[in-house]
Amino acid sequence: MAVPPDNSTDTFSKLSLATTGEGVVVDIGTGDGLFVYRSARQNPNKFYIGIDPNVRPLEKISEKIHRKSSKGGASNVLFVQSTIEELSTELEGVADEVHIHFPWGSLLKAVAAGDTAVLQGVRRICAFDALLEVVIGLDESRDRSEITRLGLESFSVDFIDSVLASNYLAAGFEITERGRLRPGEWPEFKSSWARRLRGDTRPITYLIARAV
Repeated sequence: MAVPPDNSTDTFSKLSLATTGEGVVVDIGTGDGLFVYRSARQNPNKFYIGIDPNVRPLEKISEKIHRKSSKGGASNVLFVQSTIEELSTELEGVADEVHIHFPWGSLLKAVAAGDTAVLQGVRRICAFDALLEVVIGLDESRDRSEITRLGLESFSVDFIDSVLASNYLAAGFEITERGRLRPGEWPEFKSSWARRLRGDTRPITYLIARAV
């Protein structure tokens, strides 16, 4: 499959930050849930689902969403405890957007190595033509032990073109955009982890795909 040449960051920023109206947005590997919470507060006509196997970092924000809106509540948020490998059948076909930002561990391996079986599970929760956005920050020197442990290759634009494009397509996703961002070009991801990485020199590589 032919993948378009490198694009500017403008489209990526708009896709990541746009207020697109009605729809269901799923954040896999949601961590502390800050991306989901802040996005939900800014986009009250969307419903946000944050998914993570570790619920402990979500305890405070899970209490916060049940408050009145005037006190910081967000009734358009749901958090689900799950791994990417065991996504609930109740989520089948619900997502208009799926975001995976700065994954680690098995989640990183699934999306960076193009694990077709796992990606097919992600495709099952997507509506037709849903957006999938994957953002990965890996430093080949500082993150070498994790890269080696997971058996990953470099998550580069060339690797996306030569390997991942066909793997993602086999799972039901067509990659429509990919590229690399310098730290100063990052969109505002609204997450604690992204804030900690601000000013970091590690390369940020992204891909955007559509469910087909």
